[in-house]
Amino acid sequence: MSSTYIQANTQGRLHDAREPSVSPLDRGFLYGDAVYEVWRTYAGVLFGLREHAERLAASAAGLGLRLPLETGHLLGEIRRTIAAARAVTGWAGDHYVRLQVTRGGGPIGLDPGLAGAPANWVLLVKPQPDLTETELDAGLRVGLATTVRRNHPDTLPPGLKTGNYLNNLQALREVLPAGAQEVLMVNLDGQLTEGSVRNFWFVEGDVVLTPPLGDGLLAGVTRRMLFESVGPAAGVTLREASLTPADLPRFHEVFVTSTTQDIVPVGVIGAQAFATGPNTLARRLKRAFRDFVTAYNAAHPEYRVG
Repeated sequence: MSSTYIQANTQGRLHDAREPSVSPLDRGFLYGDAVYEVWRTYAGVLFGLREHAERLAASAAGLGLRLPLETGHLLGEIRRTIAAARAVTGWAGDHYVRLQVTRGGGPIGLDPGLAGAPANWVLLVKPQPDLTETELDAGLRVGLATTVRRNHPDTLPPGLKTGNYLNNLQALREVLPAGAQEVLMVNLDGQLTEGSVRNFWFVEGDVVLTPPLGDGLLAGVTRRMLFESVGPAAGVTLREASLTPADLPRFHEVFVTSTTQDIVPVGVIGAQAFATGPNTLARRLKRAFRDFVTAYNAAHPEYRVG
């Protein structure tokens, strides 16, 4: 049960996530009128609390949605939810934490003003094991989406982390039948953007390139930390650059970043293979990131949640 049980906290009520807790009139359910954010723990400390809370606030502002939880209250509820999860599962490792906030419920209709109830929030917590060395050595299998394109920033901005993930989901569906684990999407101009839940990085010599946010991608918190802290500490040059699928043969390594798994090598994109293994630049950056996490934990004992 420890690997499958998901603990929920709906508006302060702790329960098994399989139990219903949200009205079918909730606008998050009806229209995807919601925002969400994901954290994880490292050694029992909630990592990047402020950075993720800032992004959540920016996403909420983009939808004109008022957040019902201030950071101190949120931290307390995360502690309660993790404690409840541990009591059920006995899991002693790290946890995935997801907060979703919807505009609330009301009569059926698109007008946001119909949301008569206060904003609803739900926390979900589950175990977050790290990838094994074998999995890291193999790297992710990635497919390049050729039919579904990343939505344009002038439609639904990819920089908002909303409850509507159909664009990402449809792109991933396109490549799953070929055995891919992740997708690499291009925008309407044919430029590389991001994966369904990950930012992409491309290694050329001793320089690492990643698409700029303006090409249509989410501002990943791990991405930001690589630019601001981890890359400079590791002596690695990181740059933004617009890229296309035709550029892929230039690169000998590719890796992805995400909150839940930090840095993960990519083994293949389509039929093209990339270098993986313990001596790659991706693994060097992963070790540097874990050093950064250790320092972060030491600096933020107030974020200990379990």
